[in-house]
Parts: sequence; structure tokens; C-alpha cells
Amino acid sequence: MNSAMLVTFRLLGFGWNGGGILLDPSVQSAKLIAVWTEIEPLPLIFSHPLSMALGLILFGIGHAFIYRWLAPSWPVGVPGRALRMATLVFFLSYFFWEFFTPFNQFGEPLKLIALELTFWATIALAESFTLASMFEVKLSKGASK
Repeated sequence: MNSAMLVTFRLLGFGWNGGGILLDPSVQSAKLIAVWTEIEPLPLIFSHPLSMALGLILFGIGHAFIYRWLAPSWPVGVPGRALRMATLVFFLSYFFWEFFTPFNQFGEPLKLIALELTFWATIALAESFTLASMFEVKLSKGASK
């Protein structure tokens, strides 16, 4: 999850030095730019990135427990289970977040929300395929004994 977020939001969205499309005043809402760059305290992802990375690892661990709980009721196999998990995480977390916060509170333009949803889908897929691959390999090794 952290690696996918680093590539999507940090490298592509915000830019390594803050010059990415998500902070471009010609397309982004001034309110959202101010939240990320001016209004104190600045988001922890910039001021204390290690604490946020650790928090995201905890979310990943939580997602692993959810996967382990739900996967037995899903058809066997990495692709099907990973897509189900990615869809679950995407709609219950990321899609809701984009709707309620950037769209509702910050007035972010729809084209940037669409870009961010693409980033979130990438993150959900990366995490879910990693989880499914790890759990399914473990299950197949256990079944062959």
C-alpha cells in the first residue's frame, strides 16, 4: 500500500517537490491546495511521514485480517479474491473518502477526483493482489502437505 501510494499520489499526483497536478492552481481548488501546503498544522504525511507510513501499515494489517475472514466465502484463486477485496476496500474507503472530503469539503474539480480515484484503484489492486497472493500461496502449501 505504501509503495503504491508513493508512486501514485506522491510521485505522480503531488510531485516529488510539490509541483504535481494535484497542487496545480490552474486546475485544483485553492482550498485544497491551502490544506496541503499552507494551513497549520500541515498534513502529517508531509510533517511526520514515518508516523503515517506506520499507520498505513496498520491499515494493511487490518485489511489482511478482513481478507482472511472473508476470502473463504469467495471463489478460490488469486484473481477473483484479489478483485473482490480491491472492490471492497475501494468502495468502502477510497471512493467514500473522495466523495465526502475532496468533493464535498474542498470543492476539488471532478477531473482531479477521477485521477485520484484511479490512484486509489491502483493502490487497492496492488494491496489486494499482494494479500491474495500471500494467503493463497500459504493455503496451497498447507494443502499439499
